[in-house]
Parts: sequence; C-alpha cells; structure tokens
Amino acid sequence: MMKDIQSTIDERGIAIQKVGIRDVHLPIQIKTEDGSFQQVLASIQFTVSLPMEYKGTHMSRFVEILNKWSAKPFAEEEMNAILFEAMEKLEAESADLILDFKYFIQRFAPVSGKRSLLDVDCSFSGSLKRGEKMQFTLGVKVPYTSLCPCSKEISQYGAHNQRGMMNVRLSYNEGFDCIFIEKLVNILEQQGSCQVYPLLKREDEKYVTEHAYDNPKFVEDILRDGVLALRELDGLKWFSLECENYESIHNHSAYAAHEEVVGKNC
Repeated sequence: MMKDIQSTIDERGIAIQKVGIRDVHLPIQIKTEDGSFQQVLASIQFTVSLPMEYKGTHMSRFVEILNKWSAKPFAEEEMNAILFEAMEKLEAESADLILDFKYFIQRFAPVSGKRSLLDVDCSFSGSLKRGEKMQFTLGVKVPYTSLCPCSKEISQYGAHNQRGMMNVRLSYNEGFDCIFIEKLVNILEQQGSCQVYPLLKREDEKYVTEHAYDNPKFVEDILRDGVLALRELDGLKWFSLECENYESIHNHSAYAAHEEVVGKNC
C-alpha cells in the first residue's frame, strides 16, 4: 500500500484558505433561457479550505468531481452540488468554484435582419461554507457603442464614437433565481449609444451610425443608466458595474464604476 503524504500532519500551524486547481479547461453545458443548453469551453478554478493539521489536499479529486458534471446542463443548483461534494470528499469547511467561458447570443442586424452570433465573456462564481447557503455570482462583459455628447455639440458635422465594454457582476437574494445571461445582456446593451452587431450590411451600418448620433452618451451616462436598469431587477441583492470606453481620439480609455447593495446608497 502506497503512503498518502498529503494526509500526513503539518506542524507549522497555518490553515490555507484556498487550495486546489486552476486553468482547467473542460466543455460544459450552460442552461439557456429557452430551456435548452449551450455547450461552451470553460476555464476553471476549483479550491477548498485546508485545515492547518493537513500537509496537502488531494488534487486528483477536483478533476474527478468536475469530469462527472461536464456532460450535464449547468447552473446554480449543479454548482452547489459540486461544491458540497468537494467539501465532503476533501473534508473541507469551504469550497469555491469559478468558471470563465464565452457564451454566444443570436443577433439580427437592425435593418437587413442578417443573423450572427455575439460572443460574450461570462463567469459563474460559487462559494459554499459548511452549514451555510451557497453564494452565487454571475458575471458578464457586454460590448456597446458610445458617441461623445461634447464632440457632437461643438462640431459642425460628425462626432467621435468608440466601442465600450460593460463589466457587471451580480448576486440574488435567497429564494430568487438568477437572471439568464441572454436577458441580462439584452438589458445592458440598451444602455449605450447603440448596440454592437457582429454582422452589418450597408443599410445596417447607416442605421447604427445615425442611431448612435441621435443617442450621445458619456461613459458616466452609460454607467448611471446601467445602474438604474439593474435596480429594476426583482430579487437582486448586490451588483458591481464597470464601464470602459476605448477612446478613438485619445491614447487612453474613459472609465466609470459603481457598486451597491440594492436598496442602499453605496
């Protein structure tokens, strides 16, 4: 019988808050708004707490747990089950799981109706402590177009515009289901001067250009409109929102950020 070094006693008296594996890549299936699922490739960080008396954890067990779930539709309930299994098998008091992945949303050009797929960077984060409810956080990065109100006001014709990115993370109160990715993206991309479309024909490009021109917004406007939209979500507990405009006339970005517990001014 081979000796289990990980389970031997460590005498340095230091409990480790998180130990495990990261940059694991696995296909997973994300539950969609229409009840089906979308298969994505996820980059995963999976950790547990380690008591001070144990020398190490069993790294192979993380992969064994994940492999069982890679072929099943995935959402909050499944993440809770994974974290609970990790705590039981590794005799831990807490477990954390982060999945980063690209999710694809169907888009239709505004005039021609041409179909394309918008790729959105997303994340699922779950944290579970023994005897407590899991804390789940959804993250999405939503692209948008912004057009500068100042540039429009002072110029005889035209105005500078740029692509921007909203980075939102949110969590819900107990008893409320988390919003689907598609719905959250749809809400947030309305807050810019115009949406971003992967495929545009000439008539669509004309629409996008004119729509942005008629809807100028500073990065502060986009952030504030995003905050107001998020506050309308039923059951929302907490959110953070960052907006970054990749400026077309500067060698820097314009940036704004806000975080709050819903119902409180933070």
